Amino acid sequence: MQKISAEEQEYKESVIFVNRVSKVVKGGRRFSFSAMVAVGDGKGNVGIGYGKAKDVADAIRKAVTKAKNNMFKIKTKNSTIPHTVLGIYGGAKVILRPASPGTGVIAGGPVRAIIEVSGIQDILTKSLGSNNHLNVVKATIDALLSLRGAREIAKLRGIPVEKIFN
Repeated sequence: MQKISAEEQEYKESVIFVNRVSKVVKGGRRFSFSAMVAVGDGKGNVGIGYGKAKDVADAIRKAVTKAKNNMFKIKTKNSTIPHTVLGIYGGAKVILRPASPGTGVIAGGPVRAIIEVSGIQDILTKSLGSNNHLNVVKATIDALLSLRGAREIAKLRGIPVEKIFN
């Protein structure tokens, strides 16, 4: 996993979900908020952040800061991903498949938010199992981190890159 520094550059932000949490105390209920945000530069760098605060704006701001600090580079091939991959986290499973140019982003909910900020333009996805936002997001990140390029696979196998395409 290659970490990306959080220097000031142009980032796209996408709020995946905001959750209201209540704590019951002697005098009644105390409400706080949690937010999950995806941040990317549209060039294959993406990060996820989770923030909690007493109001929504502070929770989102905290999540954006954490996302910028947790950015990583994903492998891409032209405008799509190099190969089909499965990501699993808890009960959530996410399948990511490469698509031909012009297909667009075929994804729903949390997966779509992450894919759009990362800069991938053509991809087919399917979310299976749990639809818990947090687990689906982590399964998507697991899938994106397990992508490998042709050079990396050739090096692991100890063969020339040309043999992989034959």
